[in-house]
Amino acid sequence: MNEEQTPPSAAADQALLDEPRLVSEHGVAARVATIASRVLRDVGYRLVRVKISGANGMTVQIMAERPDGSMTVSDCEAASMALSPVLDIEDPVAAAAYHLEMSSPGIDRPLVRVSDFQRAIGHEARLETAVMVGDRKRFRGWIEGVEGEGPEAILKLRRIDARADEESDVALPLRDLAEARLVLTEALIRESLRAAKAAGEEPPEEEPTEEAPRRGPGRFRRDKPTPVRPAGGAVKPSPSGKPGPRGGSRS
Repeated sequence: MNEEQTPPSAAADQALLDEPRLVSEHGVAARVATIASRVLRDVGYRLVRVKISGANGMTVQIMAERPDGSMTVSDCEAASMALSPVLDIEDPVAAAAYHLEMSSPGIDRPLVRVSDFQRAIGHEARLETAVMVGDRKRFRGWIEGVEGEGPEAILKLRRIDARADEESDVALPLRDLAEARLVLTEALIRESLRAAKAAGEEPPEEEPTEEAPRRGPGRFRRDKPTPVRPAGGAVKPSPSGKPGPRGGSRS
């Protein structure tokens, strides 16, 4: 192979890394997402979503994955180590104490890119559109296929929530997507377990105790553990990265 040529697998991974999301955040979450998507891409991961909740005062959850949709404990740790110093400097959650959580998409994952829907063909999903499609915005059914590419792609869904006077087969423009995620079914669990076994991954571990909130410069000290979340939803502490209070020393 010519040294200047890119291996097909590497080119495919790069295309998936560059694939845009169909959904976007707002406000503080959007600022975090802008930073996280750039940093994650540089280290070989892609952003799934950023979610900010009132848990533990404030929790900023950054969900990420490999280009193939997987995410191990080690991947979460690597992504956390790359993100921590950048978030420390750019401080998108200005002057607010918060808990930072690095997570994988999990089994019943959000669907945020066209490739997510393509991988999910044959599985059940819940969707909500940003505009009315017919006389509704919410749909539940089996993903039967995806036609087209990018935001102009059309999702083929066989509904299980259709009324007697409604069509069971619908075509939903993904450009109108507001939110979507897989439904946790036995078939989905079996497929996830087979994939984890093939990859040699361990089952999710128990969640550790809560961490102290992060606030301001120095919150990404490397002398204490930061929780990261492996596939399936369990959180595992990393050997480094837990923040100290605002004004603490940096290493």
